[in-house]
Amino acid sequence: MLKKVNDFLSGIPMTIVAGVFLLLDFVPHLIEEFGGAAVHFSLFPFDPAWVTIVISGIPLLYLAVWRVIYNTGISKISSALLICIAMFAAIWIGDLFAAGEVVFIMAIGAILEEATTNRAKKGLKKLISLAPTKGRRLKGGEEEMIPTEEIRQGDILRILPGETIPVDGKIISGETSVDQSIMTGESLPVDKGVGEEVFCGTINRFGAIDILATKVGENSSLQKLIRMVRDAENKQAPMQRIADKCASWLVPVALFIAIGAYIGTGNVVTAVTVLVVFCPCALVLATPTAIMAAIGQATKHGVIIKFGEALEKMGKVDTIAFDKTGTLTYGRLEVSDLLSFDKSVNEIQLLSLAASAEAKSEHPLGKAIVACAVSKEVPVIESTVFRMTTGKGVYAEVEDRRLLCGSEKFLAEHGVSIDGMVESALERLRTQGKASILVADGKQCKCIGVIALSDVLRPEAKAMVSRLAEMKTRTVLLTGDNQKTADYFADQAGIADVRAELLPEEKVQSIEKLQEAGGKVCMIGDGVNDAPALKTADVSVAMGSMGSDIAIDASDVALMSDDISKIPYLKRLSNATVKTIKASITLSMCINFVAIILSLAEVLTPTTGALVHNAGSCFVVLIAALLYDRKFE
Repeated sequence: MLKKVNDFLSGIPMTIVAGVFLLLDFVPHLIEEFGGAAVHFSLFPFDPAWVTIVISGIPLLYLAVWRVIYNTGISKISSALLICIAMFAAIWIGDLFAAGEVVFIMAIGAILEEATTNRAKKGLKKLISLAPTKGRRLKGGEEEMIPTEEIRQGDILRILPGETIPVDGKIISGETSVDQSIMTGESLPVDKGVGEEVFCGTINRFGAIDILATKVGENSSLQKLIRMVRDAENKQAPMQRIADKCASWLVPVALFIAIGAYIGTGNVVTAVTVLVVFCPCALVLATPTAIMAAIGQATKHGVIIKFGEALEKMGKVDTIAFDKTGTLTYGRLEVSDLLSFDKSVNEIQLLSLAASAEAKSEHPLGKAIVACAVSKEVPVIESTVFRMTTGKGVYAEVEDRRLLCGSEKFLAEHGVSIDGMVESALERLRTQGKASILVADGKQCKCIGVIALSDVLRPEAKAMVSRLAEMKTRTVLLTGDNQKTADYFADQAGIADVRAELLPEEKVQSIEKLQEAGGKVCMIGDGVNDAPALKTADVSVAMGSMGSDIAIDASDVALMSDDISKIPYLKRLSNATVKTIKASITLSMCINFVAIILSLAEVLTPTTGALVHNAGSCFVVLIAALLYDRKFE
């Protein structure tokens, strides 16, 4: 019951009523302040400020009492308690306008904070509101609309143009373009075809598609985001906790100074004025509004910040460590080189022979060669004989050829020797961090070519590292790949500090050494093996779209579009947020200090003191709110 009354009184309609009655009491008090005789409206048999005190004071009193009862330790003493003390002190000396003004401005500050928070959460709330409620399941050749809760992994779903995709899935029929902006921040629809993944909450724009449900219910990408949102809303940042602690010790300090002022001046009005101007409104409001505004700003750009602590720590980061595969690179092997050593076999023929031999292989390198041939529309001929030797290579008979595809050792076991030209090519490819598949003709016992495969560096990686360097942020590459591969990609990205061939625990040790050297470290990764390092770093960022669930759960921030060019944006946003918080807290403390001096000099009264101090509080909140729309190019 008390909670309902409190919510009703603290709402916007009743706060407006409180403001009207305070305004009715403002003119006579203003006249009195400047030496005129106090004139009260005969319309009311009581001072109108009483209405403001009741409407805006009760919720504040409720909050102060609740914290005294339920909070522990010093946190029982809160800013609400100090404001209530100031309110009762003003009532005691008969300055009802000052009492009403203190609680009314706090009510305005609370509404402003809530409005800023709601605006900042707009992008996050959109995620929740877009959660689909129904899907079209295909069963026995018939379509049926069912609630999303009834969709199971392995179900076949049909998505028509304009419909929201209800679960994560893989396209098994049809082609379309999907609007993924709510998930990734990409402005243009992404073309999708058979075999490609689609995500829950995204919109099918053009063609009809059938998908195989792969992640449903709480496991879907959209529900994963919603859980992140809830985590972000339920966690406070260190600066916010520091502000709460400041509010706690300010209460006894304020009481001590107020008592000292009364003893020194003998004027109880001066003591009450000190209590009024000491209210730490701006100190308490500055951090949460800045944090939530920044989180909302990041969400618009496809960056999900789980909680404010990560945002503050990112602002202090001076070292960023990157995983390689799936982070600096796309994490998929593609054919990069086709080298023929037989004049009768050109590059396209070499690819055709290798793809035909590897067509029945389950090895990732073999699959990548076949995928390349298919994409280039190169003929893939079915083999009549196929044998695979695990870890070495494959033997296949294709038309009149006996083909060997594999390592040097595999070819040597079948009597194929490697000459100096081939060795030289292999060494060059190794220095470039590429994997090589040798292709040989078994009849002639001759190596006819080599196909090199390589991961692909993200095109934005080099510019991103350069921008971080301009921001005086050190970059480090931590990877489990071999040293040559790591060096090659690090050189391409412009990273000088390379630590390769690391096991997961060795990545953790590298992070700890960077921290022991005095650095604040951010780790960016995407795989299961990155999770320990992500947890160890001061701040962790996961590649949210392609990254593993474990990596995302272990991280503080997720990049939903896997766009690492947003790392400098995140750093600039974090820097700006920390500066805004510090500036706001400094401003609030300066306002308090000046107001206390003026109060002790008896320049301010409770009425004018409340105006000066609480107007500053609102100003601080507005500064924080500006973060939401600030441009970080």
